[in-house]
Amino acid sequence: MVTYDARFLHWLGILTHLLRLSSRRNVDYDFRDLELPVLDNVNSLANTGQTTLPVDKTLDHLLEHTGGVDPFARLPQLCVNRLIRMRVLDPYRLQGKLLAGIDGTGLFTFSERHCPHCLTQKHGEKTVYYHPVFEMKVLTGAGLVPSLASEFIENPDPKEWENLSQEQRKQDCELKAFARLAPKVKEAFPQLQLVLAGDNLYSCGRFFSTCRSHGWSYVVTFKEGRTPQLWKEFQAQLGLLPRQRIKQTLPDQTVRVYRWVEALDYQDSEQRVFKINALLCQETSPAGQETTFAWLTDLPLNRDTVLEVAGQGGRLRVKIENEGFNVQKNSGLNLEHPFSLHWDKAKAYYYLLQVGYLLFQLLEKGSLLRELAKEYGKGSALALWGSQEKLAQRLLESLRYCLWPKEDQTAPASRVRISFSSA
Repeated sequence: MVTYDARFLHWLGILTHLLRLSSRRNVDYDFRDLELPVLDNVNSLANTGQTTLPVDKTLDHLLEHTGGVDPFARLPQLCVNRLIRMRVLDPYRLQGKLLAGIDGTGLFTFSERHCPHCLTQKHGEKTVYYHPVFEMKVLTGAGLVPSLASEFIENPDPKEWENLSQEQRKQDCELKAFARLAPKVKEAFPQLQLVLAGDNLYSCGRFFSTCRSHGWSYVVTFKEGRTPQLWKEFQAQLGLLPRQRIKQTLPDQTVRVYRWVEALDYQDSEQRVFKINALLCQETSPAGQETTFAWLTDLPLNRDTVLEVAGQGGRLRVKIENEGFNVQKNSGLNLEHPFSLHWDKAKAYYYLLQVGYLLFQLLEKGSLLRELAKEYGKGSALALWGSQEKLAQRLLESLRYCLWPKEDQTAPASRVRISFSSA
């Protein structure tokens, strides 16, 4: 028997995603050439002295003995906490607070029930079983979107339903997941000031109340259909405040006109009362196409803050979908691939994916490869190699064919400087 250090196996799991191997079995196919320095390089990363490489099932076996997924849930948070303490994210703060996008996305879909916790959806006569996840990710102008916390959207086990209330028996959803996740984030980051950016789903009293109780601010999409009375009051107030208007012309001649109203009264179905600010942006492209954006926020709105709240708050919300979910699904990370059919193990692989993707982002968007790209007359690492998949391929080639200097792996973090460009 061979005993493997847990650090070594965890790094193997992270590398599966960092190098975009797409599935567990590719660990065997890409790492097992004995004449290559793969073993030495992984030992350098993990600070271990393993003499053999494990098969892909070894990590899966480890996951059976870790006491659940909580240890893995802490890994992305420890990484983000390090970035916060290094002040890497400070240039992207909004009014002194970190911007965090919130949203849910689908993970796995099955034609038959996968586990007792599956959500269900009817399509005609057919029932689809699926597993989504709710994410809170830090958003930055540089495109770095590390995962701050995750909450899996799942139904309770039917065996436990007899002890649940009627409300608890309803299918799980994003708002319920947010309510569960919020206190966990507050406990993990008690001093962290946040501005939460969400879509129109979160324009409701339940969300506003949770933010207020945790001392967080918010910028959420504002649409008439979600809160019709509030939208009607907003439109009425705009006509009374003609001076609260800013016009901005972008370099490409796109024109944006911002208008805003402060301290709108909002009372939800549970009779909770809120004072909310609303911001409207009417955008006209050079071709004459008009688009309207609107947001609700508790951040102060005035001539000095409107552009900042819109540009560094409301408009960045889409990064959780683009740089976050879409990249993880469509660029080799294979987010929708079930790395294990065992639900708890699948969750652990999800957290390892978040760590692997964060390390990839730090490499892709950091100053090290940016300086290398300049030597070749390119503006970025992606411009040098063409795509994230190509960069991951070069990383895999490096792991397989280059013996990494040990001093590069063990340099104290205090001597390493990470910087990004928002260009």
